Amino acid sequence: MTSELFSPLPLRSGQTLNNRIAKAAMEENMAGDGQLPDQRLLTLYRRWAAGGTGLLITGNVMVHAEALTGPGGVVLDEHAPLKPFAAWAEAGKSGGGAIWMQINHPGRQVGSDMPGVVWGPSDIGVDLGRHSSRFGRPTAMTPQQIEDTVARFAVTAHRAEQAGFDGVEVHAAHGYLLSQFLSPLVNRRTDQWGGSLENRARMLLDVVRAVRAAVSPSFAVGVKLNSADFQRGGFEADDARQVIAMLEPLGVDLVELSGGSYESPAMAGHRADDRTQAREAYFLDLAEDLVGTSPVPLMLTGGITRRATAEKVLDSGVAVVGMGTALAVTPDLPDRWRSHREADRQMAPVTWSDKALASAAGMAKVRHQMRRLARGGNPRPGTHPAIALLSEHRKQRASLRGYRAWLSASRTGEGRGAAVQG
Repeated sequence: MTSELFSPLPLRSGQTLNNRIAKAAMEENMAGDGQLPDQRLLTLYRRWAAGGTGLLITGNVMVHAEALTGPGGVVLDEHAPLKPFAAWAEAGKSGGGAIWMQINHPGRQVGSDMPGVVWGPSDIGVDLGRHSSRFGRPTAMTPQQIEDTVARFAVTAHRAEQAGFDGVEVHAAHGYLLSQFLSPLVNRRTDQWGGSLENRARMLLDVVRAVRAAVSPSFAVGVKLNSADFQRGGFEADDARQVIAMLEPLGVDLVELSGGSYESPAMAGHRADDRTQAREAYFLDLAEDLVGTSPVPLMLTGGITRRATAEKVLDSGVAVVGMGTALAVTPDLPDRWRSHREADRQMAPVTWSDKALASAAGMAKVRHQMRRLARGGNPRPGTHPAIALLSEHRKQRASLRGYRAWLSASRTGEGRGAAVQG
């Protein structure tokens, strides 16, 4: 009998996913010249496409050229040439599955060494204790900046469809801008975007409406949402339940549940509070709580590495199993599961006592694997986290020089024209 893992999933937009396994977004930080996808991302996504997933979701694609989560971020705005994105979409679909573009704005989660803007719902900075200086000091967004940002999400979604992607996923989790508006800890506004949950959700709902209006009815629109942000007094599971209900009338195909932020990196297995966690499927307890009332199919991401765990997630009523790190280490894991095999190896968690540093090192280890795949090589999950972190730091410095030069040229009207040649 075929496992439900390998049964198709029809979506509201009319699309059907081949199976219930998705590669969740992992930030590649691998943009080429002009903040565009290049051969490395094409190679990486062809590798994943050949591995049997029903859905590939890209890492962050930024909607605002002056607001990036990292200097290696890919930007798709009104000025970007579509040809490199069309090649990326083609690579992602080469195995017969679907590819969605994750679209995002970092808000206040922008490095202090980055040029550009650091915005938030309020002027409250990221609190990482002694690491807080890693992030810029945010300014509270004006109503005009909020409206312009909503429009940017719609432009990026429209252009993603033009490039051949099957859908977009609006990122409203992990402490990025839309998640910041949802959080009562970060959003201290007293206008129509602050206070009640309805007001705090306003920007997300406006983004989804604008995106849905900018794309075809057959183009999929997903939302990534925290099931909770794991900070006392923050966004909780009951808030997530209410936001999912608000999203349903707007034509959302899928809501991906994750959790945490840079301040409480639960998505990497580290939480700032003391609630217990399972070794796998970090957010399954919260998903089980939400799935009974959700009017939208749910996808669950976070720590899933074994088929038995994936099937347990589906048995709970979740529609799609999302995996990140597991597919960076074993890109053909879905095909292995289909033939009743498991991964040969897994990546050991980083257990340093400094949670912020451990989270950064863990992400660096994952990116190290993705870069190996992007070069046509094989993963090496045993890489020491300190080595991965140092390597990441060097690459980020090089990327930062390139991004600064590109952004400076863009502001004078020179850079974007050059990018379009590519």
